[in-house]
Order: sequence, then C-alpha cells, then structure tokens
Amino acid sequence: MAYRRLLLPLTGTAAGEAALHTALMVARTWNAHVHCLHVRVDARDVAPLAGEGLSGAMIEEMMAATERESGERANRVRSLFERFVQGRDVTIALSAETAAKTEGPTLSFESIAGREEDVVAQQSRLYDMAVVPHPEAGEDVSSSDALHAVLFDSGRPVLIAPREVPETIGTRVCCAWNGTAESAAAVAAALPWLHHAEAVRVLHSEDYQRRGPNAEGLRAYLRWHGITAEAVAFKPQTREVGAGLLGAARDFNADLLCMGAYSHSRLRQLILGGVTRHVLENAELPVLMCR
Repeated sequence: MAYRRLLLPLTGTAAGEAALHTALMVARTWNAHVHCLHVRVDARDVAPLAGEGLSGAMIEEMMAATERESGERANRVRSLFERFVQGRDVTIALSAETAAKTEGPTLSFESIAGREEDVVAQQSRLYDMAVVPHPEAGEDVSSSDALHAVLFDSGRPVLIAPREVPETIGTRVCCAWNGTAESAAAVAAALPWLHHAEAVRVLHSEDYQRRGPNAEGLRAYLRWHGITAEAVAFKPQTREVGAGLLGAARDFNADLLCMGAYSHSRLRQLILGGVTRHVLENAELPVLMCR
C-alpha cells in the first residue's frame, strides 16, 4: 500500500512554493506522481456578482479585467512551476503509462478556469492525497479554501505543508487520537506512513478524548497491521489542547502528525477556537488530516 497520485492546488506565493517542495519530498518517498493544479477565476462568475445598476459595458469591462488578472496570475504560477522543475531530477509525465515507465517521481501541471473550491474538491476524489499550502501564510488566502474543500467534500486525506520546507517527512509519526470517526479515518489514511516510519507515537489526553475507543485500543489495532506504537498522554498548555498536542509532537521530534479534523463543527471552531484550528494556524510540521 502506497500513495501513487498526489494533487497539489498550486498558488504563486511563497506558501505555494513550500508546498511544491513538500509534495516532491512525498513523491520521492513513494515514487509517486504530483499533479499541480492551478484554478483560474472564471470571468463568467463575476457577472452575477456585479449587482443591479451597472450597464452592460461596465460588466463587460469588469469581466475583461478579471480575465486579464486571472491570466497574469496563471502565468506567474506556470513560471513558478517551470523554475522549480528546471535542474531537478524529475520527469514531466502527462499519463499514467508514462509515469509507470519512469523511475522516481513525476510531475505535471494544469491550469483550468472555475471556482477553486469546487474544482479542487471534485478533482481530488481521484487522488490518494491532496497537498495544500499552509492556510495562514500571509497573502495566500485561497489556500484555505482549497484545504477546506478537500476536507469537507472530497473524501480524501489532505497533507498541510508547513511554512518552511521540512528536512524529512514520515520518519517519526505522531497520531493524535481521541476516539472519533475523524481520528480513525486519519489513522487509516496514514497507514502507509506508519509502516514506513522508524517510530510511531499515539498522543492522547483526557481533555481531548471523545466517546469511542481509547489509545490502548488504537495500539492494539495497529499491532494487527504489524505496527508498534507507544501511547503517551499529553497535557493542554495554557488551557489549549491544540498547543499541548503540538508540544507533544515537538517533544517526540515528529516530522508528521496525523489527526482527525473538525470533530466539532467548523463554525464552532471558528468562533470558539478548537484543536483543529490551533493546529492549522500553528503547526510547524506536515499535518495529515481527514474528516
């Protein structure tokens, strides 16, 4: 079992470039293909937003400006991809047949028009994993839309790339466990990583646990898969469960954290805060999430 096909919603920012480096690291681990997807704004989507009181000429001018700006951004993203590929030991593959004949990772690039959250969610359903830029990386606002589109509407796991390119991924893996269906989905999605890892640790806490199997139950499940893991309880830091979780991952020197996302509603997390929100905003390591 391995990851063979990765989707990267690519943006032209520093966060997008870091995610491209991270995706290639993952692809080298699994001899996988990375499809870089840039979604341009469709000018036709602007017209319904123009509102009443605007003449046809004004709406056409808005659409033309949108098309022009979208094209310029697409060119910048394409240039970023081409600069990244240049001089690297990777192959551009446009088909599964070409990728299968290639030793090592392969890449491809596509730019299409549409609503990013719709296109990314639909496309990612036929990929083993989506890799997205960090959602709190300054000007890169769209990456958060891509992240939530994959989490909520694709049925696939998502790997959130850190702001800085990591040195390694998946050699020391932490599983955040609280007994929920979301955390179980994350463990299932992470099984290839857990088999690959040199060390695995299950992180749990009374303040994090929900109704469901406990950490020892997860350890027993992993043993059925031939995976040995230790269970370690962590404590919240300054009443923040998410801070305690990230602190425990740092103590383990983890280079990958897998966890369920939004076991409470996303709206509640946005208003009151929560573990998922804290991790998304503050994680310095790659995080594999499922919902």
